[in-house]
Amino acid sequence: MLYEDEFLSYNGRDRVQYWIFVPAAKPKGVIQLIHGFGEHARRYLHMIARYVEADYIVACDDHVGHGKTAIVNNATWGDWGDKGFETMVEDEHRLKKCVQEKFPHLPYFLFGHSMGSVIAREFMARWGNELAAATICGTCGSFPTKKVEAMLRDLVESGQATGSDPKAAGEAMGWMGERCGEIKLGNEWICHDPYVQADHANDPFDAFTKPTQNRSLLYFMEMIDDVTGPAWAEKVPKALPIYSIAGDQDPFGGYASGVYEVSNWLYDTGHQIETKVYPGYRHEIHNYKAIKNEVVDGILSFFDRYAK
Repeated sequence: MLYEDEFLSYNGRDRVQYWIFVPAAKPKGVIQLIHGFGEHARRYLHMIARYVEADYIVACDDHVGHGKTAIVNNATWGDWGDKGFETMVEDEHRLKKCVQEKFPHLPYFLFGHSMGSVIAREFMARWGNELAAATICGTCGSFPTKKVEAMLRDLVESGQATGSDPKAAGEAMGWMGERCGEIKLGNEWICHDPYVQADHANDPFDAFTKPTQNRSLLYFMEMIDDVTGPAWAEKVPKALPIYSIAGDQDPFGGYASGVYEVSNWLYDTGHQIETKVYPGYRHEIHNYKAIKNEVVDGILSFFDRYAK
């Protein structure tokens, strides 16, 4: 069974498109899937199908400025509105409320990839006591945000909030292909597989290779800052079990150093954190044919422990 609906975003402007996939079985719980920067929720259909086959309800949406929410519902490609990164976090909490109106009293889990992992980390710090467990995939540690934030803030304050400056965008993320050899598409860092790269680049609902507004990119950098360091980890409930997974050739995760940094912030503040790094793989470990089933198996094994 599939529910497809929308809700009013925290930004007060956009209608956020969401989906709830329901198994034809007694559900173990709900997994809310949070997609990454510039992409959309249907890029996770393999994962969604596996979760549903394992008797989990799956909820997901397309963020403001992304996917169907941006292209079909609001014509706001790359535009998050003007309410800051709070929009992304509050919208995910609103989705949880929509799901629980239909399916109350089930264990509730989060899975967030890339920017989705950053949103998940914000969610965990604010509403972690509402969750049974969480998985963060391809997350980042200390990220080079300060220089680009200054550039973007100057652009916003000079009246260019809704423009897209290529120098600022390059400073923010253009460096991530530095270990990928020849760059043709600009997204080679996500996965070695050229078919995954081409699918990502040509997807009409994928905005990654298209401009994002200066203001929206600034919000993303500010959100990363807000979940950086032990002060963030202290806000996360210590009883919340967390599973962190990534590839060790992922530049967003600092080639694993940032992933371990996040785990250490959590471990040092008394949290239950498990970390698994896949050697030789880039950012989208869930899209590699060789390991994507293993990746999902690990997530399901982790969630199953807490689906009581």
